[in-house]
Amino acid sequence: MGFNDFLEKAEEVRRTVEKFKNPLVVHHYDCDGITSGAITIKALQNMNKPYRNKVYRKLDETAIEELKTEKEIIFVDLGGGTELVNELKEEIVIIDHHQTKNINHLQINPELFGYDGCLGLSASGAAYFTFKTSSDLAIVGALGDVQYPFKELNLKLLDESIQRKEIEKTQDITLYGRGARPLIQFLLYSDDPYLPGISNNENGTKSFLESTGLILKNETSEKWKTYYDLNADEKKILITSLISYLCDKNLVDYSKKLIGEVYLLKNRPKNCEMYDAVEFSTILNACGRNNRTDIGLGVCLEHDKYYEDAKNLLLVHRKNLREGVQYAKNHIEDFGKFYFIDARGIIDESIIGVVAGMLLSKRDKPLIAASLDENGNIKFSSRLLDKESELNLGKILKEVSIQVGGIGGGHKYAAGCTIPNNKINEFLLELNKHF
Repeated sequence: MGFNDFLEKAEEVRRTVEKFKNPLVVHHYDCDGITSGAITIKALQNMNKPYRNKVYRKLDETAIEELKTEKEIIFVDLGGGTELVNELKEEIVIIDHHQTKNINHLQINPELFGYDGCLGLSASGAAYFTFKTSSDLAIVGALGDVQYPFKELNLKLLDESIQRKEIEKTQDITLYGRGARPLIQFLLYSDDPYLPGISNNENGTKSFLESTGLILKNETSEKWKTYYDLNADEKKILITSLISYLCDKNLVDYSKKLIGEVYLLKNRPKNCEMYDAVEFSTILNACGRNNRTDIGLGVCLEHDKYYEDAKNLLLVHRKNLREGVQYAKNHIEDFGKFYFIDARGIIDESIIGVVAGMLLSKRDKPLIAASLDENGNIKFSSRLLDKESELNLGKILKEVSIQVGGIGGGHKYAAGCTIPNNKINEFLLELNKHF
């Protein structure tokens, strides 16, 4: 099976949706869930079709029971990974990218066609190929799902996005806030890459910028300049100065991270996070992980009134991540076959997976992190850095969680599950046998 078969199935899903009268769009809460949900909603709007939407963090028995009264459901970024959806007898289609097996409903999923749903296409990409609208949001969803560098169907998605003039691919400085932050904050708050002596050092930042000779304010409006306000020569001066600065400090590896592929959303406002795909994905994750997917959807669907609220949530999100990472760094335990972080009651379940991913660098075995969900059950998030490993976290967590009365699944390199609170020791012991 190949790309043409994938497109045929996507067309079948689209034709089925066209017959729906008033569907419920059920989607996940993270960036990929929000963007894929927004693409689906945009498609329904283009069809002049009424709809409703609902967000779930996981499809457990409670969620399935709630959905049994619905007559038409479009699952997006959910549904393919749990056989519980087979209990639903309504008209259902599934647009997903998680590992899937024994699902009886109509589903478009790259995993069913020999592609990698973890790295080769996200749910938002599957939604785009189904409805052929909002390819820029599909790129945002892929990057939000850490599907980079692009491969497989994501490369086809990128090509189509460029042809549709919704995305521009360019080589540029990769620091966060090119259009949204004044130059001083642009460097001061840089954390990827971290700029020793400049990041989190106001005097160091000011000293560095003074050495470049760049004018930091617009001469006519007195407004502080952003990176995108600089002309080509000024950008070259800034980048060259940063590279020289890092090389002088024997930080060549840091300088290599300064330049990379940047994806610009050509139909979005320039001087804000919505203009850059990575920055857009960050602001959507902030919305979803602070229980405000409505704001994230509003931003995606071009409701400008939601943008300031989204920016405020981003500040909260960054604070929570900083505190979560700091706690996790100090509480990593080596369990032999995997690393474990017990963050129950400390790190919120909505960001535990993000924190685990941020701590994964250079680790030689899986990282498992535990938090509590809203019902007091234990949520586990797992990450694996070694892409050559024969381990499949999605299958392992699904199997082990079922053994202790839970539910789980996901991808080969990133997965999660939820189990009863009193089953943690049994779960960890069984998990160890699978690694």
